[in-house]
Amino acid sequence: MRIHAHGGLDQLRLDEVPEPAVRPDEVRVRVRATSINHMDIWVRQGLPGVRVPLPMIPGVDAAGTVETVGETVRHVRTGDRVVVAQGISCGHCAQCLNGSDNLCRDYVLIGEHRDGADAELLVVPGRNVLPLSEDISFEGAAATGLVFLTAWQMVVDKARVQPGETVLVHGAGSGVGSAAIQIARMYGARVIATTSSERKAELARSLGADEVILYTRTELLSEVRRLTEKRGVDVVVDHVGTPVWDVSIKSLAKGGRLVTCGATAGHEAATDLRYIFYKQLSILGSTMGRKGDLLKILGFLASGRLRPVIHSVLPISEVREAHRIVESGEQFGKVVMTV
Repeated sequence: MRIHAHGGLDQLRLDEVPEPAVRPDEVRVRVRATSINHMDIWVRQGLPGVRVPLPMIPGVDAAGTVETVGETVRHVRTGDRVVVAQGISCGHCAQCLNGSDNLCRDYVLIGEHRDGADAELLVVPGRNVLPLSEDISFEGAAATGLVFLTAWQMVVDKARVQPGETVLVHGAGSGVGSAAIQIARMYGARVIATTSSERKAELARSLGADEVILYTRTELLSEVRRLTEKRGVDVVVDHVGTPVWDVSIKSLAKGGRLVTCGATAGHEAATDLRYIFYKQLSILGSTMGRKGDLLKILGFLASGRLRPVIHSVLPISEVREAHRIVESGEQFGKVVMTV
């Protein structure tokens, strides 16, 4: 599937292109499953100030089997089941060598800066291909990579959630939200999630949310104060942006941390600085995560301590419907496509 121009669903087109060549340090993966992220919507629609090389094969998540191995790659062989780490970095700068590859100046994502996973074949550097256990399906792996890695960095590395703390997770039905609920609960936190419907609320509770706020029916800040006996929450996990920014800051207890990874509903937000300095709050930005942490996440998936959340599985020929579902926000979890 390729995008030749930014716009609506009609810009998603099925093309035949030559098989991608493989350099000595690369691996060619036969994609078995991919999934839709908000990044795919933005790449299709276009973002002000962001240049996407067109035509582009979208798709940030990929799981499949190794088809061709470059001559310098040693850790995988033809036929191996693998998952692809989405972020590609230079591999030799100080940040990469220290394991913080997502801080590399040259960091790019497949499906945004270079051809992605919505195709039969995908070529990436060998270091971006990780072994996939037989205990994890291709569909489960494709539903996991980006959102669990993003949520892991937010909850574990940035917010440093501790047992007994209270965490407010916005957008329980999103990929990042459904992953953050599970990770925060695994770390011993009390989780309050927000969502739009009772059906999604029940699903959020099944993932480990202790309390769920229906923001369509209840004033969010007053409900947070009620549930925390006016103390506030220790951590807010946000990817929504403008609509919840002010209430997120006001929901925090003294010493609280707000960690944000995106702005799916708006990127401009006013901040009353008096709350920040008086309550000694921390605002933390987060993008993706370290490739090495994906190995930890896959281990927890294989053991059943974490689980992928899949809304539906469609063939890649129905990519327009997959985009429509995510763009409308009707899903809970990930929309996966099989190839």
